Amino acid sequence: MSYRLGVDVGGTFTDLLLMNEDTGATFTAKVPSTPSDASVGVLNGVAAICAESGVAPQTIQRVMHGTTVATNAVLTGKGAKVALVTTKGYRQVLQVARSFCPGGLGGWVSYVKAPLLAPLELTIEADERIDAEGAVVTELDEAALKESLAALRAKGGIEALTISFVNAYLNGEHERRAQAVAEQVFTDIPISISSAVVPEMQEYERTETTVVNSYVRPEVAKYVTHLQQALEQQLGDDVQLSILRSDGGLASARAAAESPVNMLLSGPAGGVAGAIYFCQRAGFRNILTFDMGGTSTDVALIQNARARTRRETRVGDVTVRAPSVDVRTVGAGGGSIAFVPELTRALRVGPESAGAEPGPAAYMKGGKLPTVCDANVVLGYLPADVQLGGKMAISREAATAAVQTVADAMDIDLMAAAEGIIKIVNESMFGALRLVSVEQGFDPRDFALVGFGGAGPLHANALGLLSGAWPVIIPPGPGVLCAYGDANTRVQDEASQTFVKMTAALSAEQLSAALAELKDRAAAALIADGIAESELDVLYQADLRYAGQAFQITVDFTDTELQQQGIALLTEAFDKEHEQLFTFALEEGHEIVMLRAIAQVHAKQIDTSAPGSTAATLDDAVIHQSRYYYGGEYHDATIYDRGLLREGWLVTGPAIVNEMDSTTVILPGHTARVDAIGNLLINPAD
Repeated sequence: MSYRLGVDVGGTFTDLLLMNEDTGATFTAKVPSTPSDASVGVLNGVAAICAESGVAPQTIQRVMHGTTVATNAVLTGKGAKVALVTTKGYRQVLQVARSFCPGGLGGWVSYVKAPLLAPLELTIEADERIDAEGAVVTELDEAALKESLAALRAKGGIEALTISFVNAYLNGEHERRAQAVAEQVFTDIPISISSAVVPEMQEYERTETTVVNSYVRPEVAKYVTHLQQALEQQLGDDVQLSILRSDGGLASARAAAESPVNMLLSGPAGGVAGAIYFCQRAGFRNILTFDMGGTSTDVALIQNARARTRRETRVGDVTVRAPSVDVRTVGAGGGSIAFVPELTRALRVGPESAGAEPGPAAYMKGGKLPTVCDANVVLGYLPADVQLGGKMAISREAATAAVQTVADAMDIDLMAAAEGIIKIVNESMFGALRLVSVEQGFDPRDFALVGFGGAGPLHANALGLLSGAWPVIIPPGPGVLCAYGDANTRVQDEASQTFVKMTAALSAEQLSAALAELKDRAAAALIADGIAESELDVLYQADLRYAGQAFQITVDFTDTELQQQGIALLTEAFDKEHEQLFTFALEEGHEIVMLRAIAQVHAKQIDTSAPGSTAATLDDAVIHQSRYYYGGEYHDATIYDRGLLREGWLVTGPAIVNEMDSTTVILPGHTARVDAIGNLLINPAD
């Protein structure tokens, strides 16, 4: 009997889900995260879930892990010291950039540009040139390059090297030769070349992306290698570690260490994958996801059971050409700190968070400042007799003392202060939902809203009222859904090629020939990891624009669809999306800019039916009676054990549904029905 393990590291908790690959049976666990070394929390969680489930560690064959190591390296500025080699005459490629200042017109006055990840003093030029057709204009001077690299090494302290030549996306021969020369000089550091990392046009974006890859590569490689070795000691030599990519796929540990730029948004992608998994099985294909953790909230829009993706990933002030699920993040989580600025006397919440250490006051781990979690405890949404993660006790007295500081600062009563904190954080999260829906031409009322994360179910019903998105869906194990997504995600890799051609002058046969080459390239990395070609599925993408446009839209398609519908498949899909986003479409002038092949390992179908309940009636699922404060008054509320609820049962608000990893609040005037998958479907009672 074999098991797979999904692991998601959050700002406050590390979530784990252990799944039996034969029966679909699952076990979950939450342990405190260890910010100083995330791998310690992972290993603590592995030990905990094995002890609680009684599963022998040696039976766990696959570990799927969403990590923020690459993200944190960029955000904290603690990446590697990177040197850069460019084509002669392009030494300032990163300085010139795109002449863009965040913040609009005011940005020109107040914006201070962050230091470059590859500083000018560590940038050298190579005497070489490839033209816009991929032909060699000037041969690479290897002797001069070797001399320049030796002088660069003499400066000392360089931890990674990037090579990015003009037009290398068309012909990477010079970059590969330069890499061979560099390996003779720099024998102990990783070397990234742009034609391997992101073979796409536009030299600034390509260079920046490859530099970021170098910047996070030593840290990610160190983390992945250390975790792999530790897992082998704990679980056995045969365990396979995979890391979640920003686009929602999985990469092998080897691929993650070599191309960590694809893992910048690894963490949020797991929750999206988990939400799609449960909602699609329940018949909901158009959903808004709402993942509220301890530090932040991530939201995304899912259409036809597919997550919308972006071809660029932004972390802080850094934007790279790497695919990622279109997730928007706001600094609103269970640990977000509430405060009252002395100047304005107006209540604020976040983005600063109490995190895992010291945590909210209610955790009794040293935190004293009022947080969203503390407000939930004061209001009764998070009952003080419920243990977080099944183990961590919470204190209503400590939460009350913390929130009272807000009440005193505003000269209002305690409950009004607590409710104000919750209303503000809800509005902040609703603003994020508008970013992925209304601002992209979608009406949130056409979607269901999926609430998960440790704090998501506490706020989901209220977010349904603000957005008008019904039903509000609380999937099974919402607090560990990111880990569930990790465990059910497929290993994948991709290959891309710049392909600037007008569709009117292109045949389906020409396009198919280009795609066949990309398919082989995408599959090669997976085959190198020991995956048979027969186990792979391939999806294609084309980036299109109207001739003259400065941006493009990505269209997904399969080879079968292309053979059946021809080039019109791409242009019609592009026009539809363009009209959705910008209210108009043109009849001609379509241009393909980029082609892409995405190879995925076949999905293994696992039966994960909702577990049976021993309760005969709804009363048997009652834990005890309680009350909570909502709308300026107290309401009597029944607390239910989610593990005892059965399919078809209807829970009427005001109520609270408790489980190991999260707590769901059902507001007055609403009901929650249990479906066949085990989801809670919350709707207005009328």
